[in-house]
Amino acid sequence: MSLKWTDVQEIAIQLAEQHADIDPQYVNFMDLHQWVCQLEAFDDDPEKSNEKILEAIQALWIEEAQE
Repeated sequence: MSLKWTDVQEIAIQLAEQHADIDPQYVNFMDLHQWVCQLEAFDDDPEKSNEKILEAIQALWIEEAQE
């Protein structure tokens, strides 16, 4: 399965697993963008992200971290 920017829920889950020691509410968007692009399953144009997508990923990651 390849991940696209629209797969915000799955991206958030994978980030929560790979960066379990990180508090996602303090992650800046530059780092978040880089970490998404580095996910093994990620297969989308890095230029297609925007602040709205990154905010959605971060919000879902925060939810994942709280579970």
